[in-house]
Amino acid sequence: MKNFDYQTPTRLIFGKGVVKEKLGNVMKLFGQRVLITYGGGSIKRIAKGESISLYDEVKDILHDKDLFELPGIQPNPKFNPSVLEGVRICQEEKIDVILSVGGGSVLDCTKAIAGVAGTLGGKVYENIEEAWDIVCGRKPTTAAIPIVDIITLAATGSEYDMGAVISRTETNDKLPYRSQFVFPAVSFIDPTYTFSLPVKQTLAGVSDCMNHIMESYFCAEHIDMNDAFMEGAQKSLIKNVRIVLENPEDYNARAEIFYATTLGCNGIYCLGNSRSGWPMHSMEHALSAYYDITHGEGLAIIAPRWMRHILTHSTGILHEQVVERIEKFGKNVFGVEGCEASITALHNFFREIGIPMTLKEVGIDEVRLGEMAKHVADTEGLNQAWVPLLEQDILDIFKASL
Repeated sequence: MKNFDYQTPTRLIFGKGVVKEKLGNVMKLFGQRVLITYGGGSIKRIAKGESISLYDEVKDILHDKDLFELPGIQPNPKFNPSVLEGVRICQEEKIDVILSVGGGSVLDCTKAIAGVAGTLGGKVYENIEEAWDIVCGRKPTTAAIPIVDIITLAATGSEYDMGAVISRTETNDKLPYRSQFVFPAVSFIDPTYTFSLPVKQTLAGVSDCMNHIMESYFCAEHIDMNDAFMEGAQKSLIKNVRIVLENPEDYNARAEIFYATTLGCNGIYCLGNSRSGWPMHSMEHALSAYYDITHGEGLAIIAPRWMRHILTHSTGILHEQVVERIEKFGKNVFGVEGCEASITALHNFFREIGIPMTLKEVGIDEVRLGEMAKHVADTEGLNQAWVPLLEQDILDIFKASL
């Protein structure tokens, strides 16, 4: 068992009606000037059974605050314009706290805004590269504007971690941003907000979380407690996504999915384990950076192909580790025996629930595969992953995913 040093400072407020009940008192802790960040406007639509939209409810609760807004944050959130515009507002309006209302992309963007604006202080920067250096880690984040979030999509787990992923379109970069300063101070999680989600978003969120767990599960050194924790979370996701496909308003099923996704990316599933290198996410980042596809769908496509590749290309003790992990995963999650059955069960589950399982189905052909493989090999450090991947390995996985 590996040593670890772990702290999660985020307060989670989970359940039906928690925004109406507690948001006002929580926001009193953080000052007067509030930037509200959100996406394409879904928070302005009135959900079934509700009298007002989430947007209007938030504005009513915060009627005594000075409110500013940054709308239009996209999936695979963009450094330019969203992060840069958010930083500008924070600096010019002297924002005290940012309230992120939406899914993980909105919160990821909010984290980058908070860290860049907090680190650069009150000055209005003129050099865009200075901000990008902070996002991509060339310069440290030294402070951040406090973040409160109302998370409306069970997927990324950004509400309970210190990470984000930001895209820079002009360079085809999609890079992780991490800092202890950007843990949300408070996260509100009401599973009823997911009742009216499009099926595509529900499925992509479940896939994203399953892959978060798999990235932690497939490693050299692991402990029994973590294995049981992760296997149980996977079984819960598999069971409950099937329930919500039949009944989108099953509260308990939605709540179980949200609980699993909230814990999925904050490290708690793998304390004491060795690192894996997160190869599936590293490869998918290229797919969604170059083609702007849905992240969870890209992960579902890559996952079984990565598993089969490491099974056939590992040797010696590493191969024994790979076999043990894949077999245990299949047996304890899907109830099947053997590596091939495990990989097939994962692939078939994603296909069964309605996720596209080839790159061609999401609009990606072979034209840029080599370019993407080189980009991943040059930027993601997968030669240091649990099962090392070089450029040709990455290209082979992409080709197998067509």
